[in-house]
Amino acid sequence: MDQAYVHGYDPRENRRLQDQADALVGLLHRDTHYRKGSRILEAGCGVGAQTVTLARNSPDALFTSIDISAASIAQAAKAVTSTGVNNVRFERADIFDLHFQPESFDHVFVCHVLEHLSRPGQALKALKRLLKVGGTITVIEGDHDSAYFYPDSKAARQAIQCQVELQRRAGGNALIGRELYPLLRQAGFDAINVSPRMVYVDASKPGLVNGFTRDTFTAMIEGVREAALDAELVTASTFDAGIEDLYRTTEVDGVFCYTFFKAVAVRN
Repeated sequence: MDQAYVHGYDPRENRRLQDQADALVGLLHRDTHYRKGSRILEAGCGVGAQTVTLARNSPDALFTSIDISAASIAQAAKAVTSTGVNNVRFERADIFDLHFQPESFDHVFVCHVLEHLSRPGQALKALKRLLKVGGTITVIEGDHDSAYFYPDSKAARQAIQCQVELQRRAGGNALIGRELYPLLRQAGFDAINVSPRMVYVDASKPGLVNGFTRDTFTAMIEGVREAALDAELVTASTFDAGIEDLYRTTEVDGVFCYTFFKAVAVRN
């Protein structure tokens, strides 16, 4: 096992992941569609936050969604069943120990997974082996250093860096979005195209104010408070001030920006 999910698996985190997926459907998935009969491996499906959208976007494709966590698989299956989607099957599996035959899939989809792996390049090589020649891999990751906001706040930036550092200590990389091109190139993929997807939020976009700034990003940073204090990365007063300032960006004159990176590459 190579994964260390720094955010945990409690119900609050499940809700945060779903809020993120709901808020960003158009931004991240508007151009993710697969042809009828295509076989797609969703590697690291988590609680199914992306799965429902993927399956709905390509109702005639066949999805195999895997995750290392049995509890997450159960949540994902429940989420899919509740929506009436019927073109997904779930399996518990480790990206580094997959049983599928080489060239079993037409496409691979990986979203918010590489950031939690200490060996993301090896994961991409393992997934490449499962792709048919000419098949594609789609990878979506964020980059926490891309976050900026108004009013600016040194304390807020310190709180964000606590999450970055905790993820680094757990073996992950919260800044991995900027590395997708070199990672895919080193893994041997061709025709790599990386597109930045900026989330821009102000008071004219109330759905994103709540769904992304408040309930996704700030909730994620707030969730590492105890771990950050235990690791002595910051004082309680500074961390709490930083969270207060992040919530301040959700007010009528506030602005919040964050960039995801979506990469699509081909196996030749």
